[in-house]
Amino acid sequence: MIKTYLKTAFRSLVKNKGFTFINVLGLALGLAACMLIVFYVFDELSYDRFNTKVDRIFRVNNEVKFGGNTNSYACSPAPTAAALKADFPEIEQVVRFRNRGGNNVKKGNQDIREEKMIYADNSIFDVFTLPMISGSKATALTAPNTVVINETTALKYFNKTNAVGETLTFNGNQPYKVTAVIKDIPKQSHFNFDFFIAMPGLDESKEDAWFSEDFNTYVLLKAGANANKLSGKLTDFFRRRAGPQLAGLLHLTFDKFEQSGNYIKLYLFPLKKIHLESNIGSELGANGNIQYVYIFALVAIFILLIACVNFMNLSTARSSNRAREVGVRKVLGSPRKYLIAQFLTESILVTLFATVIAVLAAWALLPLFNQMAGKELEITRQIVRWILPALLVIVIIIGCLAGSYPALYLSAFQPIKVLKGTISTGFKGGVLRSFLVVFQFAISIFLIIGTLVINNQLKYIQSKDLGFNRDHVLVVYNLWALGEGAKTFKQEIKQLSGVESVSISGALPTGGTRNATSFFKDQVLDQKRAVTSQEWTVDEDYIKTLKIKMVSGRNFSAAMRTDTAGLIINEAAAKLLNFKDPLNQTLYTPADNMLTKMAQFHIIGVMKDFNFKSLRDNVTPLVFLYGQDRGAMSIRLKSNNIPLLISQVGTKYKELGKGQQFNYSFMDNDFDALYRSEQRMGQIFITFTSLAIIIACLGLFGLTAYAAEQRTKEIGIRKVLGASVSAIVGMLSKDFILLVFISIVIATPLAWWAMHNWLEGFAYRQNIQWWVVALAGAGAIAIAFVTISFQSVKAALTNPVKSLKSE
Repeated sequence: MIKTYLKTAFRSLVKNKGFTFINVLGLALGLAACMLIVFYVFDELSYDRFNTKVDRIFRVNNEVKFGGNTNSYACSPAPTAAALKADFPEIEQVVRFRNRGGNNVKKGNQDIREEKMIYADNSIFDVFTLPMISGSKATALTAPNTVVINETTALKYFNKTNAVGETLTFNGNQPYKVTAVIKDIPKQSHFNFDFFIAMPGLDESKEDAWFSEDFNTYVLLKAGANANKLSGKLTDFFRRRAGPQLAGLLHLTFDKFEQSGNYIKLYLFPLKKIHLESNIGSELGANGNIQYVYIFALVAIFILLIACVNFMNLSTARSSNRAREVGVRKVLGSPRKYLIAQFLTESILVTLFATVIAVLAAWALLPLFNQMAGKELEITRQIVRWILPALLVIVIIIGCLAGSYPALYLSAFQPIKVLKGTISTGFKGGVLRSFLVVFQFAISIFLIIGTLVINNQLKYIQSKDLGFNRDHVLVVYNLWALGEGAKTFKQEIKQLSGVESVSISGALPTGGTRNATSFFKDQVLDQKRAVTSQEWTVDEDYIKTLKIKMVSGRNFSAAMRTDTAGLIINEAAAKLLNFKDPLNQTLYTPADNMLTKMAQFHIIGVMKDFNFKSLRDNVTPLVFLYGQDRGAMSIRLKSNNIPLLISQVGTKYKELGKGQQFNYSFMDNDFDALYRSEQRMGQIFITFTSLAIIIACLGLFGLTAYAAEQRTKEIGIRKVLGASVSAIVGMLSKDFILLVFISIVIATPLAWWAMHNWLEGFAYRQNIQWWVVALAGAGAIAIAFVTISFQSVKAALTNPVKSLKSE
């Protein structure tokens, strides 16, 4: 029986090649797109799951409201880890990280810049799953000046994985002994470092400073421990531990501190949620966004639904062509269940063909998708093991769902009505088909509006006046590696033709290491007269090089020695300080982590606010200090021969740095990198929106063909009576165009609501413009009309004699 079903189904599909082609193509495109998105979603959801204790690992986050600002950090004070383990028996182990940036590592005569370095406690191996190739977990990071490296790094520097006992030299004169080699950390990790340096070698890790939050702290709970209950205890824990230092610093108790509206809260955040649900200060790497996972999962479902809708629409639309087949079969005694089985077999067979094509297409398109998504997805044995059974289930489910209505609809025909020719045919009267067409195009219009809004926001980001000029600025990193030669380097670069101005600074508006501190309006350190602010060390040329505008006062001057105690604040800081005139006012700030010394500064200028963080955030207080922080050099260019100038800068850097690696970038590219996830999202959105529209149009194309076929005689009569081609095209098109209009009415408010919520994530955003909705609607109508017109014109141009002869 099954063999007969398959043979009959195959013959039917071959006989109706056009129908089969459209359905197979539509389903294949939908399934291929769905598979690619599923790969992306599963990759995003798999972060940190390689850790065997992932459900018991939590990071200690820190939320602070003080000095007019509320900030959240993925770090906590140095003594937090040890104190937590001592105070809470439900904590099995703790570990700290301290990110101090990269170092130069010597390999032969070459110095290689390595950025993936971090200080870590030896307990890292008890908390995280980091398999060792060689070395001992018990002692790997217990002694100062020791380091654990990964497999790739061991091969890079020593051409072997058993590198225990070897020595690496950092920054020309700092020897570090390799005590262990671990396997490379999986890419699906919220942190991914090549070097783990022993924490005992870092003096600040031993300080009892409760108001200096620099250490990423993780806790491993004992099995069965209640994380929520423990998290609720951490605020009181911090009050108890840090209370004496708060009293010494501000002469306050925590009760009075909080009565004024300030607070400091510690809380636990699950390891498995960090990648997708955490984007706060001091993260150990760039995280994803759970919103994008939801969005792409929804897009995948939409595309698959559109493909299934096509199948149902085309199958019911061609029902008249098979009505007599069903009637004859029923007269000959075929039960309805056999007819249903026959049509479901055809549906599953089409789905199977489409799935095979979809798998091949997804495999072929994976490299392109990786490029768009910034991923390194690959089809591994593990993926094959779960995807093959999943695809088999999908074939059955989609085949049955997509073929269920046609099967039930066709098998329900009454033989007498069929053979008398009284079965209603054509597009008219197909309420379900009309609903499905509306559904398809509503989804397509929703995606079109979403794509236009995303692109509009990205263009707004690119064109917005940030308050500084990022164009034609070359950034050279690691100036500290030049030592005192950095000053000479700056002077020599200034002399190059094509250089407008040069600045050396510790921070840049496009990212990098930054410090935050609190400034007080008096020595009493009154918390009500404080501002928490970013603190950047810059030179006298910084403002000129980045073309930051001054509101009042003046810039730093190398000729004025007192400027080392001067400050330039931005408008946001001036507003919170609330001085009648901020110029020449005095501010105080802690001079060490233990808060035992205070530094005194006076305000010499106020600069206009500029966006030094993502446009998702409002501009917060910022203070410039005058000094020589050799973090990076910004070079404003005015040359037409940029490659030559870069070569000259690189040559001078290597001369003064004695072979140090020359690293540079352009500030506008660094700015674009801040929004790379949005740019990738935009590209993927455009691609899959286009696929959704193509699949929807395939269905509309097929429906139009059947509608025209079923009205062949009517068209012939109208032409004989003098109807023009345009009149016939209009007649065949109006029903479909009306459905597209209905789709616009349904999709527009839903799309506006969804994209409005997405834009809420940006402090600076472009509102949804009326023309976006108009353009999406007009585009959908135009696409639908072109699709319909192809078949309509073809039908309208048919010889009426041939039409009237047709049966």
